[in-house]
Amino acid sequence: MKKFLHFPIPKPNPIEAIKFRMEQRNMSESKLSKILGTRSRKSEILSGKRKLSLTMIRNLREKLNIPAEVLIQLY
Repeated sequence: MKKFLHFPIPKPNPIEAIKFRMEQRNMSESKLSKILGTRSRKSEILSGKRKLSLTMIRNLREKLNIPAEVLIQLY
């Protein structure tokens, strides 16, 4: 009988998860701006200058199907 080693896989960084999902869906940054509120807010989020709000997390979970557990992490 084979034994399998189990290594925990860390959750992705929230910003990297957003960028990855955008790439998967071939989504434009303007569509992400609509999800997050404004173009400037989107830029601040993607650059790490602003943290995700609860409303943004809910919108990203609903519209991009990113698990809330990934989005609420510290980054």
